[in-house]
Amino acid sequence: MAKTEKKVTKKPVKKQAKSKQSRGLQRFYRETMGELRKVSWPTRREALSLTRVVVIVMVVMAAVLGTLDFFFFRFFELIWNL
Repeated sequence: MAKTEKKVTKKPVKKQAKSKQSRGLQRFYRETMGELRKVSWPTRREALSLTRVVVIVMVVMAAVLGTLDFFFFRFFELIWNL
């Protein structure tokens, strides 16, 4: 029995029109848009309410930290001037 050899033909190589980076950017954009559709967006009223809370907390914390900074500054000034 003789071995039969299969003739191997090469498939033509297709030129890739899009670069790997371009495909990656398209994929990133598609996935990002998909994720943004899943987000539960707040209503205008909720957004304004939460913004007020953030601003109030920032003002209170600034006042607290400013006060602490003032008193620590005075305290160490007294210690160093002794």
